[in-house]
Amino acid sequence: MTTASHIASLDVGTTYLRCFVLDENCTVKGSAAYAVELLNPQPGYFEIEPEGLWRNIIKVITESIRNARLTPADITCLTISTQRCTFLTWNHRTNEYYHNFITWKDLRADDLVEQWNSSCSLRTMNGISYALYLLTRNARFLAGSVLKLMNGQALREKKARLELLDSWILHKLRSGNGLNTDVEHITDITSSTATGLYDPFTLSWSPLMRWLFGIDSNLLPRVVPNSYENFGHVHPAAFGPDWGQTKIPIAASLSDQTAAMWGSQCFATGDVKVTMGTGAFLNLVTGKECKAVISGMYPLVAWQLKRKNKHLDTIYCVEGAAHDFGTVVSWAQSCELFATPADTSDIAESVPDSNDVYFMPAFSGLGPPVNDHRAASGFIGMTPSTTKAHMVRALLESIVFRVVQLIESAQKETGQQLKVIKVDGGVSRNDFVCQFLADACRLRVERAECVESSIMGATYLAGFNHGIWHTLDDLKRFRRVERIFEPQPKQYEIIASRMQKWSSAIERFSGWY
Repeated sequence: MTTASHIASLDVGTTYLRCFVLDENCTVKGSAAYAVELLNPQPGYFEIEPEGLWRNIIKVITESIRNARLTPADITCLTISTQRCTFLTWNHRTNEYYHNFITWKDLRADDLVEQWNSSCSLRTMNGISYALYLLTRNARFLAGSVLKLMNGQALREKKARLELLDSWILHKLRSGNGLNTDVEHITDITSSTATGLYDPFTLSWSPLMRWLFGIDSNLLPRVVPNSYENFGHVHPAAFGPDWGQTKIPIAASLSDQTAAMWGSQCFATGDVKVTMGTGAFLNLVTGKECKAVISGMYPLVAWQLKRKNKHLDTIYCVEGAAHDFGTVVSWAQSCELFATPADTSDIAESVPDSNDVYFMPAFSGLGPPVNDHRAASGFIGMTPSTTKAHMVRALLESIVFRVVQLIESAQKETGQQLKVIKVDGGVSRNDFVCQFLADACRLRVERAECVESSIMGATYLAGFNHGIWHTLDDLKRFRRVERIFEPQPKQYEIIASRMQKWSSAIERFSGWY
């Protein structure tokens, strides 16, 4: 009799920390979740206290296995997906933290970034890169010609070690929470590529780090593929005596957006998904070619796998983000525009339009293709006849307009004509948002039954690496489409006119701060 396989899938997001236990049919057998406590000690600062996060990681894994009515010995393998660009520095031997995790939402370095972006050094490098592109037509140099520094912090003390969130979790799990400090210092390639410090064209940490920031690459983890064979095991000492000598293999580690691509089964060139969570992230698979993009979107390694012939396949994507998506909905709820987010679809549909009211979703500025981090949020066009319903509709329309901007930029940058937008994340359960998106971009919008795309994608990759499933075709039976939103041609001209007016309002909110 064949023993059933069980995969524990840990997902460390910005809002929630979750672990699901799934069997070989991708049926959820048990789960547990905790809210991530995001600290905001000063305006623009967003941090996570590491040891508090670690305690909850232990709890969520333990409770999910218990909820599945299994023991640690019943778990075939563990997989990890994590938020990206969240980091800390510490001394891993003494367990001394130099600061809390600084998350991807943190804005404290924006002034420094702006200084660097306008510096002579960077302008000179941009000019040289563009000249080299004209001579060689090498896409890497075109990307360098528009390089902008993203939010990050330099390291100068060589005794410190820089950890991305995934490398820190891997260290804690594999070392038994510091029992063995000599475990390999590694990060998966999809987490490193999102930092802006890893060059997707050369597949290495960029030598510019030392020149521009003084960062020694020796402080950074070694980058490994998503099919790395030496992720090792969970050290039972991390979980206490109940685990005995159980050593669960770690089958995969990947970033949350790669997990969402796998969960949406975006495996082919031209496949695109939009994750609608705290922020909205569009990822378009470009295949084996790393595309240089200049609109503020960025090329990334989508994933890297070693095939049976030992050849390492690197698949690329382009990504664009609208950082204020679910945050806008949460803010509006706190202002009592509605009782629960589930109400917003009916509220928006209760009026034929926004009554010429528009909203700018720019709590974190406006990303590509606008690229104005000093933009302000706000309503415009309000009159005495404006109602809460008009305001709610304006809010939902605005976040869709930002996604349409990303879709149009992705198509222009890659030359690919998209056919279907696969959506996931909590906001994707909003029928008004999905239908409005389909009408606004004239593309089919496909929503799966399972909203947990990061969990599913991490599970797929772990089962693929561990030999539970052998081909990508084996995974297709697990994806079930709950609803397809077909574009309504009659709505397009009306929506396009409203979006044009919304776009003109961007100038009113730009450069405010």
